[in-house]
Amino acid sequence: MIKIKIKKIKENAIVPKYAHHGDAGVDLYSTEDYILKPGERTLVSTGIAISIPPGHEAQVRPKSGLALKHGISIVNTPGTVDCEYRGEIGVIAINLGQEDFKIEKGNKIAQMVFNKIEEADFEEVEELDDTTRGDGGFGSTGHK
Repeated sequence: MIKIKIKKIKENAIVPKYAHHGDAGVDLYSTEDYILKPGERTLVSTGIAISIPPGHEAQVRPKSGLALKHGISIVNTPGTVDCEYRGEIGVIAINLGQEDFKIEKGNKIAQMVFNKIEEADFEEVEELDDTTRGDGGFGSTGHK
């Protein structure tokens, strides 16, 4: 378990919490009211800032219920929060549905998952090792 320091930067911010024991993500809540028209996107305020330990990141992800029932997603999913970032956690929400969607203060808008990460050490080479897949991608294995 990692320790995350959290600061409310808006009085009405709700501290994230797990809905159930064993959940991967904590819920993030809106601090403002918004109306998202179909095809529209906006930056939703959560009113919180966090301190993530080095070697970790947070990922902001859509909530499956909002996606299925209303077509609400996140433009840059998952949105990465780096360990050095200390600003407000925002959610870039988009309405992919066909009707206006109302986000109210205190509504769950996204979820946040914490991950351990490793820095990469790049080594430039002339050739890469061979694999059975090679450079096949973008559907090269078919869909059945």
